Amino acid sequence: MLEKSRGSAGSQTLSRGIRLLEILAAAGRGMTIDELAESLGVHRSVAYRLLRTLEDHGLIARDPSGRIALGAGLAALASGVSRDMQQAALPELRAAADELGMTCLLVVRLDRDEAVTLTSAAPEHSVAVTYRPGHRHPLTRGGPGKAILLELPQQQWPQELHEELTRSRARGFAVSHDEVVPSLRSVAVPLVVPGQPAASIAAIHVSLPRPEAEIAERLTAVAEAVARTLGG
Repeated sequence: MLEKSRGSAGSQTLSRGIRLLEILAAAGRGMTIDELAESLGVHRSVAYRLLRTLEDHGLIARDPSGRIALGAGLAALASGVSRDMQQAALPELRAAADELGMTCLLVVRLDRDEAVTLTSAAPEHSVAVTYRPGHRHPLTRGGPGKAILLELPQQQWPQELHEELTRSRARGFAVSHDEVVPSLRSVAVPLVVPGQPAASIAAIHVSLPRPEAEIAERLTAVAEAVARTLGG
């Protein structure tokens, strides 16, 4: 991804700092300074200065081995994003996760091309898949992103997905396998609330413990409950 702003030294530094956070979020693991510098396309000393600033603000942290990961400070920032939607969704996600034995997610459209997980809930009494808030992926990959696409006019659908999305819209839910994270399957339904970003409710696991349609029916109940709570 190219840096979006090169107009001034200040904007370039900000752009690079944001990009570092995006790289860490996408990696889902701790990274070394050298790995981050290479991913960002800058010298190690530049990456080091950026990381020091981010660390001062609690946005990144280092593990005992020195690897760098996202910091707890991001959680405070993320809690303000679509706060009402998150608060309405979380108890519903927890109930569905326990009932289905699958990790359940609230995912929103980040921009024209990406989706981001706002919050998630794992089942308490079964093996769970960890899927952290902040995880980003293209709208065109994975059930959650494709469920968001279902609410767009067909002329805005990517041509290569038109046939798949037509089938998904007819049945009311999207599915995926190995598209975002290897070995993970997902089922997702749209969540539409006036005044809120386009969103979806999804369930993920390494296998589907119930038929896709049954999982989708439970997720649809979650979406309807969230919409009612928010007056949608």
